[in-house]
Amino acid sequence: MRYQETMTAGKAVVECLKIEGVKHVFNVPGESFLAVLDELESQSEIELLSARHEGGAGFMAEGYAKVSGKVGVAMATRGVGGANISIAIHTAFQDSTPMVVFLGQVKREFREREGFQEVDFGRNFKEIAKWTVEISDAKRVPELVQRAFRVAQTGRPGPVVVSLPEDMLLDEALMTFGPPTQKSKPVPSPEELKKFEELLSKAERPIVIAGGGIRRSGAEDALVEFLDKYKLPVAAGYRRHDLINNEHEAYIGQFILSAPPSLIQHVKESDLVIALGTRLSEATSQDYSILPWGQSLVHVDIEASTIGKVYAPDLGIVSDLNSALKAFTKLDLDKNWSEWQAVCRRSFEKLVENPGDGSIYSEIARVIHDQLPEEAMLTMDAGNFASWFNTGFPLRRSNSLIAPTNGAMGYGLPAAVGAKHAVPDRPVIALCGDGGVMMTVQEIETSVRSKRPIVCIVFNNGKYGTIRMHQELHYPGKVIGTDIGNVDFAKMAEGMGAVGVKVENKEGFEGAFKEALSRNVTTLIDVRCHDVEHIVNGKTIRDLRSISVR
Repeated sequence: MRYQETMTAGKAVVECLKIEGVKHVFNVPGESFLAVLDELESQSEIELLSARHEGGAGFMAEGYAKVSGKVGVAMATRGVGGANISIAIHTAFQDSTPMVVFLGQVKREFREREGFQEVDFGRNFKEIAKWTVEISDAKRVPELVQRAFRVAQTGRPGPVVVSLPEDMLLDEALMTFGPPTQKSKPVPSPEELKKFEELLSKAERPIVIAGGGIRRSGAEDALVEFLDKYKLPVAAGYRRHDLINNEHEAYIGQFILSAPPSLIQHVKESDLVIALGTRLSEATSQDYSILPWGQSLVHVDIEASTIGKVYAPDLGIVSDLNSALKAFTKLDLDKNWSEWQAVCRRSFEKLVENPGDGSIYSEIARVIHDQLPEEAMLTMDAGNFASWFNTGFPLRRSNSLIAPTNGAMGYGLPAAVGAKHAVPDRPVIALCGDGGVMMTVQEIETSVRSKRPIVCIVFNNGKYGTIRMHQELHYPGKVIGTDIGNVDFAKMAEGMGAVGVKVENKEGFEGAFKEALSRNVTTLIDVRCHDVEHIVNGKTIRDLRSISVR
């Protein structure tokens, strides 16, 4: 439905948000977009949440978008706000998350004069945004803002930056609004289906790699039906292992930064790789090394430019993943690979049957797994603590984990706040290291103030653990820059209105976690790990020094 109405540009921005179905906006307020804030104040359809830092606001919007499947919306002011929120924009870009970020800009007459906090956002965000636009003419607000929403969520989704000059927002014009964005769902052609059937029928050891495109197209059920029909093994792309119940017979593991040798070997043994909704990133492809020459590749993605970007496929199909998988399942191919699937599955089961390494990390991961409600949502920060959750922590429900594939520290806590806005009735638990959480710990107050309670678990070892791991591997015993101070996160949380608890062992954690899940109040559990020898799952610092790769 199209309609016209005379109004200010600030009001037109909010009208576009309503048309596109936006319900939440995350921001740090700035004087350059007060006109938009004023229009948000006079309505009740959209909730505005002010974060404590633009990076936190951006992570909230990104986490909200990942969980809800909708466009995440964030606002920040001029160059300084844009600089702070850039970490979330980069995260959304590498995670293919639909976001629209509105940045206030200096007055139009001040442009090109290095005005107060002036930045050319088009040049600044060229490499990490899907599209950037500055609106200098008020009457074009509906056209360009609605285009921003369309660009953010069609094809390969990603972040779009919209720059709003302060004085432009006050201009009045006859605005022409269009209908909300409709995402296209292309399907494989008959010729592509015939070629796919030919490649699959000839394969002796086919293997599937499933990426984030499965979730974005709502294709989790279609993926399971496809795997069940042909009895194919499936490996998840990096931090995408919640696409399928990890206890399903088809699931054989996740491509973490250093994937298990058995998983890598099975992919190299395969004669056909079916890549679904994955860009075959550095992590998923194990430094772009996992597919040997002579191996057939079928690559299916919604974005044409993704296909062939890393490996030239024998068959590239531009399609909605849900549509493609349903079409593949309907093929008249009476063949399955149950024996090959079982071989791959047994390798995975050997990995996860290990009871753990005896560290507090391993013990707490097991407690969390055993006590975690089925409907719970996990957010995960960057850090070595994550290694205890990557393999031996089976996920049973789709859309139950969000984590940054670009390794952005500080993500876990604010993403949990954003996720809680998307799924207010589900428990949301943030898993963080002390290095990462300190970058956005102020958003505990945002969680309390917005009445979106979360549980934040901080593995507090007084180290930048991931960098320390690499340091010990390459420069054993030569430690500099990776030891950090001892912070009492429990007291810090209490000072922001949350419940803070310190624990030092599995027994203390069991009770603290159970109580945290039962509360309707944000709770931070500070797990004291300073004296723990383990630096990564199954390895101590002494172990790393003994296998130095320098």
